[in-house]
Amino acid sequence: MLMQTPSGPSHVAATPNATFAPARAVSSKAQTQKKSDFFRIAQARQRKAANLSRQKDLQAERKASLGDPVQSQLTPFIQEIQSIPSDSGLNYYLKSDELGSALNFSRDLTEPLRNPDQDTTDPQFEKEAAEVHQKAHQNAEEAIRRIVNLSNGNTKDRLRVNVQKCVDQFGRHFTDTSLPPKPASAQNASATGNSEKTPRVGPDTGSSEVQAAILTVKIINLSRHLQTANKDKHNKRNLQLLVHKRQKLLRYIRKKERGGPRWQNLMESLGLSDAAWKGEIVL
Repeated sequence: MLMQTPSGPSHVAATPNATFAPARAVSSKAQTQKKSDFFRIAQARQRKAANLSRQKDLQAERKASLGDPVQSQLTPFIQEIQSIPSDSGLNYYLKSDELGSALNFSRDLTEPLRNPDQDTTDPQFEKEAAEVHQKAHQNAEEAIRRIVNLSNGNTKDRLRVNVQKCVDQFGRHFTDTSLPPKPASAQNASATGNSEKTPRVGPDTGSSEVQAAILTVKIINLSRHLQTANKDKHNKRNLQLLVHKRQKLLRYIRKKERGGPRWQNLMESLGLSDAAWKGEIVL
């Protein structure tokens, strides 16, 4: 007598030898097949090439319409920043009058003493001593001027001097006397009058215009360095951060000044185009 064997889903589930492949193994197998598929690899390369070409076209269109977001046009202030310091530039926080007075004081200290009894003094000996002292002082003065010359300083020293130029050029203590004030906003009759501001003491070193100018100086230095160091990824990242930080500052200044004379003076002096603050900046 034959016995009927059970059939249906319950019999399949009850089979003890049934095994299932884990999901991770299936996904890894699919990835392996995808990497070995030459047709998919060719499609991916074509898509990447098309995206890069489109990106270059968009950057060219943006540069043609708005300008370069990094480089500044050559203005008198930018030329002064980029130029090599002349012989008149002094390092170590020195000024020309201070250096001159110090050299004169040193010459007087080292000058040979004259004999009070001129009857027993040899004039030729005093003349030769004075000439030797004068020659030694000239050599020492030339050496000191070479040491304190800014052209022999490093990048940090030049950056410090350029930052001071930004403070002197764009600080409110200077621009308030040369630029017209921003027009006052309309007030309601019920609004209370604004209290007078406390007068500024000393030079302005923290206004938005000064900060934007200092960022521009740093951007110029980094972009000049990256022209010869293409693989310096750390400074490329720093350049992106500085450019986007300056973009936020410029947008704030434009909104605050409403495109007034202070905004126009800043953009014209720094040689910046609309690409420095408008739209999305991609480097």
